[in-house]
Amino acid sequence: MNWFVAKVVYQIISGEGNHAPQFDEQLRLISATSKADAWKKANDIGEEGQYAFQNQQHQKVEWKFINVPEIYPISELKDGMELYSRIEEPGNVADYLAWLRTKSSQWNTPSPLAFLPS
Repeated sequence: MNWFVAKVVYQIISGEGNHAPQFDEQLRLISATSKADAWKKANDIGEEGQYAFQNQQHQKVEWKFINVPEIYPISELKDGMELYSRIEEPGNVADYLAWLRTKSSQWNTPSPLAFLPS
């Protein structure tokens, strides 16, 4: 068996969908014999992962499976290896850095971003 990282994408739809479009991009670790088998397995995971519920406003909130757009083979598992990378181009750098600081603060460890200028 071989290891792969698959990106599984869902669209999040609340109510009638009259909101800013939202997509949940999940990275899944897949064990498979080939890239094609990994895609099939990731696709099955995506299909099975669809769900819906009623929110507090009694609106349907749905995770709708879209597709598996990317599969990456992993030749070996080792500490600190890069699994995925995406370049961000934020409209507002200060807001983006503030968001990163907020997200990293939940780990209760000093963030290298804490030393960046606001």
